[in-house]
Amino acid sequence: MIKVNLISLGCSKNQVDSEIMAGLLRERPDLRIVNNTAAADVIIINTCGFIQDAKEESIETIIRAGQLKEAGNCQAIIVTGCLAQRYKNVLLQELPEINAIVGTGTFDQIGQVLDQVLKGQKVSRIAKPTFAYQASNPRLLTATHYAYLKISEGCNNNCTYCSIPQIRGPQYSREMADVKAEVTKLVAMGVQEIILIAQDLTSYGLDLYGQPSLPALIKEVLKVKELKWLRLMYNYPENISDQLIDLIAHEDRICNYLDIPIQHSSDRIRHLMKRRGKRVELLQLISKLRKRVPGINLRTSLIVGFPGEDEHDFMDLLSFVKEVEFERLGVFKYSAEEDTAAFKLPHHLSAAVKEERHNQLMEIQQKISYHKNQQLIGQVLEVIIDQINDNMALGRSRYDAPEIDNQIYLPAKALKTGDLVQCIIKEAYEYDLIGANRDEFTK
Repeated sequence: MIKVNLISLGCSKNQVDSEIMAGLLRERPDLRIVNNTAAADVIIINTCGFIQDAKEESIETIIRAGQLKEAGNCQAIIVTGCLAQRYKNVLLQELPEINAIVGTGTFDQIGQVLDQVLKGQKVSRIAKPTFAYQASNPRLLTATHYAYLKISEGCNNNCTYCSIPQIRGPQYSREMADVKAEVTKLVAMGVQEIILIAQDLTSYGLDLYGQPSLPALIKEVLKVKELKWLRLMYNYPENISDQLIDLIAHEDRICNYLDIPIQHSSDRIRHLMKRRGKRVELLQLISKLRKRVPGINLRTSLIVGFPGEDEHDFMDLLSFVKEVEFERLGVFKYSAEEDTAAFKLPHHLSAAVKEERHNQLMEIQQKISYHKNQQLIGQVLEVIIDQINDNMALGRSRYDAPEIDNQIYLPAKALKTGDLVQCIIKEAYEYDLIGANRDEFTK
């Protein structure tokens, strides 16, 4: 029996790819997937190559796996994902511990590659970057009660800071019927929450149907009556239509949570980033969302330290965050990626300036988050249970996505992973809430 350990790095979109690889390998009677890296005969590392920190994490993981080839059971290392696709010409040369590299469009061939490396072959399986997802793809889910569902691959935006079009190719949307079929399949497996993801969710269908078609897709997904929660991630603001807003407002199973990556508020920096829309239009959209969807929680991601970002631009961003008061916010320090247009721009900022601006923004957001969480004390929230640790359960409300947002701590009595429960918030901090169970379970 060949023991295989699969390490998944990077974003939720990468996690879906890893789950499909694990599903394919699980079907083989001669293979067993193990969680212990040291016990594995073959280590598969699904890498991220988006920004410098992610690349460094991927390379460090490969090096650690290589040490197990020298002093452990490991016979072969297979590197898949974004780093493999992006640096296909150098990985095998620079890291001799690697036995095979597999790209973002060919990971369904993982079983064949595994057989080849166990025969002593060096393999490079890189082709067109876009993978054609189908509901029939087997998946071994990381969690059993929620699942990410990738509705499209690739991106056409070509933002100047982003290497995704080079790594993942142009936008490739899945047919609505196939997405609905996968939702049906996942719900039948016990999944309570479906999280729709893509590089640009609100552009879904542009390549297939000639216009953005996310609202029509959502209506099809909601025909799966057993689905409890539907969450929407990576919604570029320019394609958030009135139809989509009305759906969120009137469909109870769509979480009152919208992830809107805006990256910056300064019109000058947004132009340099090749992001559509101006500051005033962002404010108008946010105002419309909060007016038409009472209680909606908004998440965004920002980039500080973009080339040429001066003090005026940064002050603009600070004032924007203070004015909007996003419920959830992530801040990234600009990473200069060699195959992007922004890499060639003048006036790159120092690491120290990026760090200082990152910290200033996060200090402001910490206060905003604490204030908003304090307002939840005494409220009753529907919570999905993610983990049970000893006598404590960890859950999330409809306003929180897995791993990146608030956690709610509850007594674990009579609870199990995947339960949807009613919870009274008793205490609140910057990013954590303490709750008490109510006997009433939602059905």
